[in-house]
Amino acid sequence: MNRYIQYMYSYPHKTAYRPLQNVNLGDYMGNLEGEGHGLYLHLPFCESKCGYCNLFSAAGCGKAYMDAYLDVLPRQMKQFREILPGSTVFGSFTVGGGTPLLLDAKQLERMFLAVRQDMPLKDNCDIVIETAPKQTDEEKARLLKEHGVTRVSMGIQSFVEEELAWLGRYHDGRQAQKAAELLTGMGYACVNLDFIYGLPGQTAESLLYSLRRAVSLSPDEIFLYPLYIKHGVRLEKDGKAAVLDSDHTGRLYQSGAAYLKEQGYDQVSMRRFVKKKGSVCPGREYQDCGFTGSLALGCGGRSYLGRLHTCASYRTTRQGILQEIEEFREREDFCSVTNGILLSDEEIRRRYVIKHLLIYPGISKAAYRDHFGAELTEAFPILLEWIRQGWLEETSDSFLRLTEEGLSLSDYIGPQLISEDVRRKMLEWERSNGREDDFLQGISEKL
Repeated sequence: MNRYIQYMYSYPHKTAYRPLQNVNLGDYMGNLEGEGHGLYLHLPFCESKCGYCNLFSAAGCGKAYMDAYLDVLPRQMKQFREILPGSTVFGSFTVGGGTPLLLDAKQLERMFLAVRQDMPLKDNCDIVIETAPKQTDEEKARLLKEHGVTRVSMGIQSFVEEELAWLGRYHDGRQAQKAAELLTGMGYACVNLDFIYGLPGQTAESLLYSLRRAVSLSPDEIFLYPLYIKHGVRLEKDGKAAVLDSDHTGRLYQSGAAYLKEQGYDQVSMRRFVKKKGSVCPGREYQDCGFTGSLALGCGGRSYLGRLHTCASYRTTRQGILQEIEEFREREDFCSVTNGILLSDEEIRRRYVIKHLLIYPGISKAAYRDHFGAELTEAFPILLEWIRQGWLEETSDSFLRLTEEGLSLSDYIGPQLISEDVRRKMLEWERSNGREDDFLQGISEKL
C-alpha cells in the first residue's frame, strides 16, 4: 500500500476549481462578519525554485517587479474594504509565498503599513510569516518583531549538505543554523522549523542528525513533511519521481516522530509537533473549524467565503504563474470572481470531516450532529471500517480520532474522503496537464 497519496491541508484541491461567471465577492462577504476570520497575503516570489516545489511562486523576479506587485495591493484592498461587513475584524493575518522575506526591509515595511491602514486587523492579531535561511537577517527579523509578528515559519528541510543539494535548496547548514538561532532568540511567540523526509539515500541517522540540531535550538514547533514529487517540478523533470519508496518514507517517519515525542514535542497531526508548555500544548485544545472565513490578498492565495472558494487559476510553470501575476497587475475589478468552486452541502460536510479528522483531538460526533442534523458514522460509514482496522478510535467524550497508526496514514486516509465529483474534476485537470497523478489511483469511487 502506498501510504503517501496526497497532503489534504485543505479541501477541495485547487485542481477542482473551474472558471466562474456572474459571481461577485460582495454576495459572499457576509461570511466574514464579526471576528475569528483570517486575512492572507500571497507574495509569489522566490530567489530560486526548490526541486520539489509546485506552489504558486516564481523565481528570478527583481526588486522593480516586486514593487509593481506591491503597487496593486492598495487598490485591491480598497475595493475589498468597500464590500466588507462593518463588523469584520480579522483575528489572524498570514503572509505566505513564495518566500516573503525575499522582499527587502523597505518593501516589507511598506507591505505591513498598507495592510494595517486598509484592513481591519484585531489589536492583538496573530501575524504569521514564512521565510527561508538565506533571506533571514537581523534587520528583517527585528522589523517583523516591530510589526507584531507572532509566528515565523522557516523551511530548513535538512542540515545535511548532500540532502539539501539533492532537494535543490540553495542554502547550507551553516546558514540555516545561523538563521534559526536568530529567530529562536528574537522572542516571537512561536517559531516553527520545517524538515523533509523520504529522500532516496536518506537514513534514520541523517534525519535524526537534522532533528537533533533543530531540537537543540528549542523551536516551538517542528513540522515533518514527507517528500512528494508532483507533476511539473524540477525533480520530476530530472527523472527523480520513480526513486521514491513509500516503505522507506514510512520508516523515516516512525524514527522522526518517535524522536520528537521523546524530546517533549506533542504530535498534533501527522506533520505538526508542538513543544509542550506546562500542562497545555498550544494547538492541542479542541477548536471547531471549517466555518470561519478567510480573505486572500495578492495573486495566488485562496479566499474561503462560505460556499465560495476562489483563487487564481492553478498554474505550476513559471510562464503560467507570471501570466497570472500580470493579469492581476492589470486587473481593474477585484470583486468579480473568475475562478473557483461553489461547494454543495455534501462538499461542506466532507470539508468539515477532513479538517477535523486529520488533527488531534479529532472530530466530535455531537458537534457533527449539531451542525448537520445527522449521525457522523451513518453519513460516512467508511469511518466504521477504519475503526475496525485500528486506524480510528472513539474516546470517552465521543470524539473519533486517529490512532497512532492512523495518524501515520493521514495522507492515505484523507484522500479516501474526496467526493466523486471533486475526484473527477481533479482527474480532468491532471489529464489536461499530461499526467494522472498517483493520488487519484485507488481512491474509492463510492465512499
